[in-house]
Amino acid sequence: MVRSFVTEANRVVVKVGSSSLTTAAGGLDADRVEALVAAVAGRAGSLVLVSSGAIAAGLAPLGLTRRPRDLATLQAAASVGQSSLVHCYAGAFGRAGHRVGQVLLTATDVIRRTHYRNARTTLERLLALGVVPIVNENDAVATQEIRFGDNDRLAAIVSHLVSADLLVLLSDVDGVYESNPRLGPASMVREVRSDADLDGLTARGTGAAGVGVGGMATKIDAARMAASGGVTTVVTSAANAAAVLAGEEIGTVFHPTGPRRPSRLLWLAHATAPEGRLHLDEGAVAAVVDRRASLLPAGVTKVEGDFSAGDPVDLVDPRGRPVARGLVEFDSVELPGMLGRSTMDLAAERGPSYEREVVHRDDLVLLLTRR
Repeated sequence: MVRSFVTEANRVVVKVGSSSLTTAAGGLDADRVEALVAAVAGRAGSLVLVSSGAIAAGLAPLGLTRRPRDLATLQAAASVGQSSLVHCYAGAFGRAGHRVGQVLLTATDVIRRTHYRNARTTLERLLALGVVPIVNENDAVATQEIRFGDNDRLAAIVSHLVSADLLVLLSDVDGVYESNPRLGPASMVREVRSDADLDGLTARGTGAAGVGVGGMATKIDAARMAASGGVTTVVTSAANAAAVLAGEEIGTVFHPTGPRRPSRLLWLAHATAPEGRLHLDEGAVAAVVDRRASLLPAGVTKVEGDFSAGDPVDLVDPRGRPVARGLVEFDSVELPGMLGRSTMDLAAERGPSYEREVVHRDDLVLLLTRR
């Protein structure tokens, strides 16, 4: 039976890992790139390709035999490899009659409101012009993103950024297995409708080529993230790319588990580490959680951590439980003198710039709902 949710998808995000594009020694495998492009080119015009491989592609040209561990060399490899990667894609898609555009993103581009809107506008315009966006993390200048490792979660975010109907995560394994199929007989998990379907899995490690850093664990995390925001996700191998996009019943399907919501909030909930904690009184917890209101300084009782305006922080209830995460509007050194006070009083004393929320409701995602 053909999967109609695949064949009828109006917009598709496909993510491919390093091990599917490169050799174990580093350097791009042109035949693999050509095969991938041949498999996905039929979706050009409605396709966004999130591609790893920049760092791996830069290893051989720099004479490196393995993925470096220091940040400076990682960034150098990414800088050298990214140009090779995009050049290879441009040639392969060009021979299929399509143009490509490079889009390099960092966490800031999908968290902060103005950057988020700019990234979304750029991707939408490229698609409207019939261009295939080739998206990657900006590893040549990023720090946290490289330590973070893989593009799987970035692909989940991009699927929401462009309002995709389908996310396909490609690697060198044809689906999610209950245990590592390379170590012995293992059963594939065909359908995931809730976290209960993943109980007992032991998914971890890099790809077989040894040049990626994601492994199956990050693909499961990314699929869960996408599904929690309403995007159906299929996990399978790059060799199955053409078949899965034709709607064949292969790989592991993660069905939507929640409604669509802005990608920046998904990233905030799933892929950020809080830089501090704001302790709330019961009234503020009720306002934030039950009424989905912004957090005002009057409801904050204590500040923990060292953070700057724009950083993610956890909002905790009087029992110390995180109930929400948000992007704070003030530095940690400013907030202690504002606690328990109204915005009107603060504005009168310190100026109109203080008549604003500590965390705006548009920059806030709930971690706990109350019954």
